[in-house]
Amino acid sequence: MIGMLESLQHESDLLQHDQIHTGEESYECNECRKTFSLKQNLLEHKNMHTGEKSHECTECGKVCSRVSSLTLHLRSHTGKKAYKCNKCGKAFGQKENFLSHQKHHTGEKPYECEKVSIQMPTVIRHQKNHTGTKPYACKECGKAFNGKAYLTEHQKIHTGEKPFECNQCGRAFTQKQYLVKHQNIHTGKKPFKCSECGKAFSQKENLIIHQRIHTGEKPYECKGCGKAFIQKSSLIRHQRSHTGEKPYTCKECGKAFSGKSNLTEHEKIHIGEKPYKCNECGTIFRQKQYLIKHHNIHTGEKPYECNKCGKAFSRITSLIVHVRIHTGDKPYECKVCGKAFCQSSSLTVHMRSHTGEKPYGCNECGKAFSQFSTLALHMRIHTGEKPYQCSECGKAFSQKSHHIRHQRIHTH
Repeated sequence: MIGMLESLQHESDLLQHDQIHTGEESYECNECRKTFSLKQNLLEHKNMHTGEKSHECTECGKVCSRVSSLTLHLRSHTGKKAYKCNKCGKAFGQKENFLSHQKHHTGEKPYECEKVSIQMPTVIRHQKNHTGTKPYACKECGKAFNGKAYLTEHQKIHTGEKPFECNQCGRAFTQKQYLVKHQNIHTGKKPFKCSECGKAFSQKENLIIHQRIHTGEKPYECKGCGKAFIQKSSLIRHQRSHTGEKPYTCKECGKAFSGKSNLTEHEKIHIGEKPYKCNECGTIFRQKQYLIKHHNIHTGEKPYECNKCGKAFSRITSLIVHVRIHTGDKPYECKVCGKAFCQSSSLTVHMRSHTGEKPYGCNECGKAFSQFSTLALHMRIHTGEKPYQCSECGKAFSQKSHHIRHQRIHTH
């Protein structure tokens, strides 16, 4: 006791400490009437109402309203798990998760939601999901929120307030944490790493989306056809295939697109811009992502593996198409005859059988073809190229199918 008294050097410290034993709570919040025994706890609590977040993470820029919240958040970077279960050895970064876990061993369920069978110390907050209580409404548009901080953040949409500006490109943001995340694009900093394949990201939400490639999770489902997507933006773009909506129009030629990224890529055709060049072979690309994918050809890297048969691919799009062999999924259907295809490109080629379109013309004789691969085969008539040679007799062929058919002479 003497040691305790000696550690409380000021009378005010002693009075505050005594309140822990007496249960006295003398500091009241004017907003919600919640009471606190310490003034500093009241001040931190008020940040929930004002939306102020003064404690910033030096790793990713996230800001927290409480220093305790920042301490917990930092463990997501350090991986520190201070609370260990002495029953099974499982470790936790947060005390409340640790205590909740221990109840699995004891069978205790003190906090249970009547709607769903879950345990949680914050069951009251969770129950708002069922009651739909949203007491904070926006005076501009009427949208309601369950927390005042969310309303404060939302109101910036109407005021146009963006106080945080990037000194590299001038882009402005409503919150400092968004600016810090954005600046990772310029610095190249990628603090969020995938534990499965090692790929790193500048923003945590991009890592979360990426991890769905490994888990197979597709939480956004189209109500029209049942097709599911990893990202919400992909679902929105897909839904336009049902509605026919193409809100993005090229100012040069008037061609319309369902996605803004498709328009941006198309516009490069008019200006001839191809800023990304491969150092290995000199091939140039309009988009950086195409260059990155192209590099896999040189490195031989195939990070995307089929969990059905083990076949690996250098591009995720190739894996998605391949998986349809196992599932039998053919999402691209011809509206003329009803024939379905695994790839959109196959449907595009098929449609030419109805329209008679032959966009690939031979420069030598003028003959036209519906597929580029057919033109490439035809060109060998003019060049005399015969890349497929028989190992038995040395005879060469311009087409692989002719070579295979010839080999049967030797095997029979």
